[in-house]
Amino acid sequence: MRNYATAQNVGTRSHQCDATAVHTAPSGARAYVLLDGIGSTDLVRDWTRTAARQVARAASRRGDAEAGLRAVYARYAAEEDRQDRYMRQYMPAAAAVVAVTAPGKPMTVAWCGDSRAYLLTRGITRRLTEDHNLRRVYPPPAMNPHAGNRNVITSYLGACADDADCTGMYGHPAIESATVPLDGPARLLLASDGAYEPHEDAGYDLVVELHDDDPLPVVAREFVDLAVRTSLAATAGEEFPHADNATVLLADLTP
Repeated sequence: MRNYATAQNVGTRSHQCDATAVHTAPSGARAYVLLDGIGSTDLVRDWTRTAARQVARAASRRGDAEAGLRAVYARYAAEEDRQDRYMRQYMPAAAAVVAVTAPGKPMTVAWCGDSRAYLLTRGITRRLTEDHNLRRVYPPPAMNPHAGNRNVITSYLGACADDADCTGMYGHPAIESATVPLDGPARLLLASDGAYEPHEDAGYDLVVELHDDDPLPVVAREFVDLAVRTSLAATAGEEFPHADNATVLLADLTP
């Protein structure tokens, strides 16, 4: 029986450019991956789906989230077109978050971009990631024209910047990671910004939204659908009400 479920809602975008993937290595290490593609085209959609599978395989086989994400990040960064300053702006890219569980080891999490990982344990929600965006770099009320702009991400899969480059520009490395011991049953949430931002902006309690007795596929579906409904309600007074792609991956974990 699967311990995980995913759900997506395209929102008002022309394409669903988020993607998820899960892969289990012969060692028993399992990688959970969510990518949020940048843009809305056939190219971005297809690339993001492929990249999610690549990250999942790389991370599970290495038994470590950061090692897997770095391997795929380096592979894309080395592509000839991405090394060209003109061509790279037309290359597909995505925010990425990956979590890996392995027998007898703590969970590892790694990310580049603003997709998030949360862990729900004993009625408490813990956010495991820090966003790579300009809100983090220039938190309001900083006197900067980009202060608080959470929609401009500062690292992503498909970029060429290394840790030193990214730290010099934005104060954080290209890829960050965390080690998370599991001392009991827990529920992992990976979410694109289109899924978590509407809940956060509306002040919804993630424990209430995610920790119930319904089957995981039902919980995941209700979460993304509520995100889109909330976005549309929040922008109802605008000329073009909008909602981003909303995607989540939920997994019930045990030590």
